[in-house]
Amino acid sequence: MPFMDIYDVIVIGGGSAGLTAAGLAAEKGLSVLILEKNTELGKKLKITGGGRCNIYNAEFDTKKLLSFYGDAKKFLHSPFSQFATQESVDLFDRLGLPTVVQARNRAFPHTQNAKDVYGSLKNLCDNHGVEYKLGTPVTKLVRDDNIIEAVVSKKTRYHAKHVILSTGGVAAPETGSTGDGFKLLETIGHKINKPTPNIVPLTTSAQYVHKMTGTSLSFMKIRFVQDGKTEIRRTGKVLFTHFGISGPLVLNVAQEVKELMHAGDVEAVIDMFPDTEENDLDRRIWRIFEQSKNKKAKNVLTDLLPKAVITELFGLMKVNISEVAVNEVSKESRKELAHLCKNFSFPITGTLGWDKAVVADGGVALKEIDFKTMRSKLYPNLYILGDLLHVNRPSGGFSLQLCWTTAYVAVEAIAKTLGKK
Repeated sequence: MPFMDIYDVIVIGGGSAGLTAAGLAAEKGLSVLILEKNTELGKKLKITGGGRCNIYNAEFDTKKLLSFYGDAKKFLHSPFSQFATQESVDLFDRLGLPTVVQARNRAFPHTQNAKDVYGSLKNLCDNHGVEYKLGTPVTKLVRDDNIIEAVVSKKTRYHAKHVILSTGGVAAPETGSTGDGFKLLETIGHKINKPTPNIVPLTTSAQYVHKMTGTSLSFMKIRFVQDGKTEIRRTGKVLFTHFGISGPLVLNVAQEVKELMHAGDVEAVIDMFPDTEENDLDRRIWRIFEQSKNKKAKNVLTDLLPKAVITELFGLMKVNISEVAVNEVSKESRKELAHLCKNFSFPITGTLGWDKAVVADGGVALKEIDFKTMRSKLYPNLYILGDLLHVNRPSGGFSLQLCWTTAYVAVEAIAKTLGKK
């Protein structure tokens, strides 16, 4: 089928929001062209969630769902009243991809394969005649007064009645998310809030943390302390890495920690036994020692903590008892060990960069968007979706929900304008 001179819709960016918008628009009988700078569609979608794809968060109370979007929730009431969690379930059921809900309300495709999410959206597009041009980066949006008159790529102009911008943000730049949409929007007069990685691992200079790489503590409390005062508390799982700490708990608190660091140094303090008082933990260690008096200390506590953690705790003690026989460990050393377990501390030096970010904040100023339609208030035939919006949100399916929701709302508005309900 030859490419048309004027499309009903041009979608710039063939990722999660772009594919959804294109498929839903074509399903309504609209002519649609996707322009994608990569040589493949859905590059980031195919690897999201470690390849499993946390497709949405199974919070069906829309008011509670919106509470996860911070200050942006007041803008998102209208789009989420049109398309929220239940509508996501219904959409993917209709596309032949049922979902399953796991811990923390995280929903995944029943196949646990992100490529199947991509495949379901690609099939929707293919079945309704969406056209594609891959390896086609858009370099310019041509304005005629307050209308986007053309889209330019490689000196070729493409024309459409409506333009959807869905190029993504700047997280995971290896997938093509390099802020191209922000640049395009700035050139036509939109205000862009500078993006920063906000769902991202935290770094530390403490070598004893680095040496615990690959070890995790499943249930612990972590405090972030500044000037001797605890400013942030969280409970959950922490993964130690070669650069610092990661895991869902850390990713979701990184934005707060990063902001706290603007005011000064921050220290992380982990309580490895949050349900046990320090004196009770000391007695627990004593009982373990009593059962293995002739063994070396390093060999008797593996039921208490992972070996890598025990090794580094011993290294932080005034006297390293690793090679000491249990019956020679002093009461003071045993109590010191219990204290370290309850107060394992290390400095936080920052966050990793865009390449390790799950989500970045930043994007077009929300006051410049009509959220009833996802239209730009500057250009009524331009629609801005997903990660291009300045919306902070945690990991757990909230980013993809934003993609599905904004895509649906934009398509409904376009279809209404073109008389294609």
